[in-house]
Amino acid sequence: MTAPHDLPEEDEALAAEVALGLLTGAEAAEAERRMASEPAFRAAVAAWQERLAPLAGEVPEVAPPPRVARALEARLSPRGPRTTGLFGRLERLRGPVSGALAAAVVLALALLALAPFLGPPRPAPLGATLVAGAGELRFEARYDAAAGRLVVTRAAGPPPAQGQAHELWLIAPDAAPVSLGLIGEAGLAVAYPEPPEGWTLAVSLEPAGGSPTGAPTGPVLAAAPLTRL
Repeated sequence: MTAPHDLPEEDEALAAEVALGLLTGAEAAEAERRMASEPAFRAAVAAWQERLAPLAGEVPEVAPPPRVARALEARLSPRGPRTTGLFGRLERLRGPVSGALAAAVVLALALLALAPFLGPPRPAPLGATLVAGAGELRFEARYDAAAGRLVVTRAAGPPPAQGQAHELWLIAPDAAPVSLGLIGEAGLAVAYPEPPEGWTLAVSLEPAGGSPTGAPTGPVLAAAPLTRL
């Protein structure tokens, strides 16, 4: 099977729709343009076609009365049956399957193919921007849910003076600050369960090596609540 491709979810869903032959008009034309100009998208469509081909082979053969079949075909395909993409494969494989059954099979395959993308929406990432003063010092915090860690970087401003350090604190409502570590030149990444929205991050100026007491001892330079971005 064609190897998976690192595409956004909406592009993977679109590739599945192309493989199923569900697009028409301008949408189909745009998909054709992308397939011609974007190798990754073209490969994703091919992968979906390869993945769905065995499912098309499982369509049962049904022989409805010819008069009913003709009437259904006329209603469902007034311009004639589609013979390209997955519809074409179904036409070759299904024998005398009626247009109504073919439409039902295609709908079922579409739902099956798109199921991974139709789950509950993912929550927005959790993060905060901590700004000191007029913005001359700024820290960006993002929670990486996939890795289970909080990542904080100094986005603007100078590093602390020699003999000092920027220390990150997490503060729950009505609780004492908890140190998460020192923000070095490359930032700070700390493994941590996703903190609840509304908890506060703060950065204080501490002696090199961090606070000697387990609580902020120097000035708090910046603080901000964690919110959905």
